[in-house]
Amino acid sequence: MASKTDFTADEWELLLKAPGWTSIAVAAASPSGPIGIVKEMFAAGKVMAQAKAGGQNLLVEALMTDLATSEGRQKAHPTEASGKSPSEIRSVAVDQLKRVAALVDAKAGGDAAGFKRWLASLAEKVAEATKEGGFLGIGGTRVDESEKAALADIGKALGVSA
Repeated sequence: MASKTDFTADEWELLLKAPGWTSIAVAAASPSGPIGIVKEMFAAGKVMAQAKAGGQNLLVEALMTDLATSEGRQKAHPTEASGKSPSEIRSVAVDQLKRVAALVDAKAGGDAAGFKRWLASLAEKVAEATKEGGFLGIGGTRVDESEKAALADIGKALGVSA
């Protein structure tokens, strides 16, 4: 059973950023405009709120407990994304998720797989949050090709099937 104490402060900060990186990787794949971004971030928040309610992986629960604090939220902000294009942001996010996967594989024991699956599930919910293309919500695709590619990259980075 992995917990915060199994990680150094820097490692824990990387884990705190993981949900943000996951959401950003999908959002950057196919920018949906201001309303779409709000819907995608709301979907991410909903997944995280459900995880906070418990019944999930213990590592996810520990992460959500920390993210409930102002200090945890401050550390979770992915500052490495500032000033980059959407494709650069997606690339940085996927690289960070590779680091997250390697870290939890090395230190989280049996909780690693569940944690990585939870992140992949978060990515799927963000991708499904809004339609891409179409006009004024009419037509379009729930998950477009760019988002499907981002989900595949996230799954590969995390070592889970998308």
